[in-house]
Amino acid sequence: MSSARNHPAAPLVIAGSAIAGAVYAYVAGEDINWDWQNYHDYAGFALLAGRFDVDVAPGGFQSFLNPLIYLLPYVVRHGLPAPWWGMALGALHGLNLAVVFWLTRVLLRRAAHASTLAAALLIAALSPMALSEVGTSFADILTTIPILAGLALLFSHEDNDARPRHLLAAGLMFGAATGLKLTNATFLIAAGVSLLLMARPLRAVVIFGAASALGGLVTAGPWALKMLRDFGSPLYPFYNTIFRSPEAPLVSIVDTRFMPRSLADALAYPFDWVVGKHPSSEWPFRDPRFAVSIVLLIAVFLTGLWQRREVLGLRDRRLMIFFWISYVLWLLAFSIQRYLMPLELLAAPLIVLLLIRLIDAWREPVAGQASVRSRPAVVVAALAIALASQPTDWMRRPWSDPYRPQLADALRQPATILLLQKPLGYVASVLPEGSRVYQLSELVVPLVPGGVLDRRVRGGLADPLPGGVWALYYAESPADNPPRLDVLADYDLKIDSARRCERIPGADGTDVMACPVISAAPPAASTATLKSGSSAD
Repeated sequence: MSSARNHPAAPLVIAGSAIAGAVYAYVAGEDINWDWQNYHDYAGFALLAGRFDVDVAPGGFQSFLNPLIYLLPYVVRHGLPAPWWGMALGALHGLNLAVVFWLTRVLLRRAAHASTLAAALLIAALSPMALSEVGTSFADILTTIPILAGLALLFSHEDNDARPRHLLAAGLMFGAATGLKLTNATFLIAAGVSLLLMARPLRAVVIFGAASALGGLVTAGPWALKMLRDFGSPLYPFYNTIFRSPEAPLVSIVDTRFMPRSLADALAYPFDWVVGKHPSSEWPFRDPRFAVSIVLLIAVFLTGLWQRREVLGLRDRRLMIFFWISYVLWLLAFSIQRYLMPLELLAAPLIVLLLIRLIDAWREPVAGQASVRSRPAVVVAALAIALASQPTDWMRRPWSDPYRPQLADALRQPATILLLQKPLGYVASVLPEGSRVYQLSELVVPLVPGGVLDRRVRGGLADPLPGGVWALYYAESPADNPPRLDVLADYDLKIDSARRCERIPGADGTDVMACPVISAAPPAASTATLKSGSSAD
């Protein structure tokens, strides 16, 4: 394994990967993706400022996801000037290529020559989803680094075994990645299954399993305990049919928009991606990697049948098990393209490996000269895949006009802010210190009357701040996302038509309306209402 990491070109690859990520982030522009606007920025802000016990879900139900992974993007974005913060994040994200370089050397062994390594790096560098997230707040591209590094450790020995310390480190990485983002559990499970083909499977599974549990506890344990204490569920509001928190509906929150409707749909997904269809993503992209992997795997299988021998070694088969179990679990659980990023990058060395095995099986390479004849084909395939790829776009704005909103004078005192639409969570970090932000428009996990969060809202309204109460919503809204002005009536409130609404510049160019709010009830009833809800959570 040390030879794989200490390759003479390793320092150049690491530096080049970071520089490439920084340059791409600069060229692409400032990240303003929908999730950043909704809850990514707020999660980092709230964790740093201790706002989770003050506000009420500014990012909707996503506000209750583990915020730890979003702390670094928040600190970098708000701690460095534009465009340096974007380039810093881009450099960090670019290190995925350095890990791919290491993993490729581990997997290819003696076939890891300059041309095959360059081919794998080229395929990985233009991976559509990975490239689209460079310099952004998304967690997928960050957690892919420990997943691929852990995988390199699991394949670090030619004898199909692994040292305990490598199993321990790999388990910690997979577990930590899963604790930071639960959707990574698909890769953790697949890694555990692939260990059954190791020389000593029981030892491998026990060490890896214990380490992954520890890694998950470290990264997710504190947040899970907080959710359990506050809402009665460690994964609140998710999987509530199991944990049954009284603060959330007794349903499983599942995004089914991208799930295949039939077996035929599921089988077609990789080939849809080749031609630009995107049933697994909101926005279009093109990616031939998975279709190429399937075609090559079928060709290798048929070659083995024809020649009546094993074309793939035991380590190769372990890799296939990890890859395809991960893929099937992803397909059944989410079918959301971003969540497949570790496999998107792993497809680079996988394609190179399958091509080498296939060509060598027919050309019978001379001992010690394995894969020499396959190198031109590998390079040509990498170029074709790179040219056929197209990243998606999560929304950016030019660095010449970075998002730095200026608040109107009327909004420069601490105030109670009622959000009547999504995504508006990012506004929380630009409001005056001491403000409170309450999301009232959430439909998936609405506020339970008399519940913890509802009492917090009523308690805040009963304790006025000097800036008053304001309702926020977009000046222009699509028909499927109108502002929920009606929810103000639940708290005996209404927009004050006698005063002017202010405007806050929106990140995507659409202004945010900030309208003053007053009591809708008669004075006596209003006082009674405020007194009845005066006990803040």
